[in-house]
Amino acid sequence: MKIGILGTGNIGKTLVLKLSAAGHDVKVANSRGPDTIEGDILTHGAQAVTSTEAVAGVDVVILSTPLSAIQKIAPLLAGVPANTVVIDTSNYYPKRDGEIAAIEAGQTESEWVAGQLGRSIAKAWNAITSASFAQKGLPAGTAGRIAIPVAADGERERDVAMSLVDETGLDAVYSGPLSESWRQQPGSPSYCTDLTRDELPAALAATERARLPRRRDLAIEAIMERVGDSTTNPDSDYAVRLTRALFM
Repeated sequence: MKIGILGTGNIGKTLVLKLSAAGHDVKVANSRGPDTIEGDILTHGAQAVTSTEAVAGVDVVILSTPLSAIQKIAPLLAGVPANTVVIDTSNYYPKRDGEIAAIEAGQTESEWVAGQLGRSIAKAWNAITSASFAQKGLPAGTAGRIAIPVAADGERERDVAMSLVDETGLDAVYSGPLSESWRQQPGSPSYCTDLTRDELPAALAATERARLPRRRDLAIEAIMERVGDSTTNPDSDYAVRLTRALFM
């Protein structure tokens, strides 16, 4: 497939590496320009391009940016054909993104993103730490393979997202339509807890929506106490122990 990826943060870098290694034609862009993209993520043939070039003539666009960047990205996607699948990987952290009234009032993060973009999306790769994603992928069928939830309203978005998740070394579990995607938001038992395909459905079902914001914020406070700021990611083992203790 022809895939355009917007964002070269920790998740975006791994997406570029894994999807290009899987044989896809990958273009990648960030907000600072192609000259700022590190060459190591282009190892398997991905191309560094402008944001406009990244979303042109592709089958799939993957948004690997902070939620706060979605409104700036929306005009880029205005001319992208309706049959292009858009997959969002973002999460809402109000201390980073600023408070968004609609999400605070109960709209799911995915529904808010879809509304800003004016199109259907899938939600994937949001519920795994960047370290686990980079280091713990396994071939399909391997015992203990990590599973992540995928939410989508449309069958095409769902099927494409789940197929690509598999190609990045993870099992994909359909978590429902975007209206149910709160089950994979920060603070939920499925969020960054490195569960398997057999374990994930029960975690999704057990999610208590009202408790998500407080659990999310507790995790951030614990991480900041450990590493000293809100931008440095802890190592995967600590992060998974923490999220399992707080979210499950």
